[in-house]
Amino acid sequence: MNNTFFQNQRSRESLLSQLKTMSESKIAQLKNDLQKEHISLIAAQANAPRREQKNYDTLILHNEQQMKIVNDYQHTQYQRLIASDAPKKPIVKNTLRAFLVGGLICVIAQLVMNFLTINTTLETKTISGLASVSIIVLTAILTGLGIYDEIGRFGGAGSMVPISGFANSIVSAAMEFKREGMVYGIGAKIFTVAGPVILYGTVASVLIGLIAYLGA
Repeated sequence: MNNTFFQNQRSRESLLSQLKTMSESKIAQLKNDLQKEHISLIAAQANAPRREQKNYDTLILHNEQQMKIVNDYQHTQYQRLIASDAPKKPIVKNTLRAFLVGGLICVIAQLVMNFLTINTTLETKTISGLASVSIIVLTAILTGLGIYDEIGRFGGAGSMVPISGFANSIVSAAMEFKREGMVYGIGAKIFTVAGPVILYGTVASVLIGLIAYLGA
């Protein structure tokens, strides 16, 4: 069996311990050498006698471990670079905006409920449902006009957490694919974003209902 692979991997251990002091070009060259060695090891293993297969398995595993060390180091350096260059997020400002937008949506729903309570004789559950439907319809119209996107940019999560966010996700998908036609565009893509919400929301509701029923 060729001992060159053993010698290369042993000599490379010292290089791996010096990654922090190596230039990017040297690290790239080291990674390239590891990739070439991996290919050579696989080819050598394929042509080696059966009694030497386990030795090559060990060499390939060691090669992969050395490659992982280099990849992990590069990933760490990349994350540090992103963290240092990325603009800091105005958390307090964004939180206030989300609170204002989300609160305003809830206020509108409450106003609808108050109006229906005073001017109709409908039941409370019916009024609550109509208020939710009103928010959904209003959001759908604003999304179609391109206004709700601007509200979303300003309010962030505050515009998405209420039921208006669900309506926006449905209409946005339909608007995006409307050029593909009513069936293959709007019909097929309208629940692209909202589909998982409906699916897992329904499953969760069934499970919670079963738990409540069995516990009663």
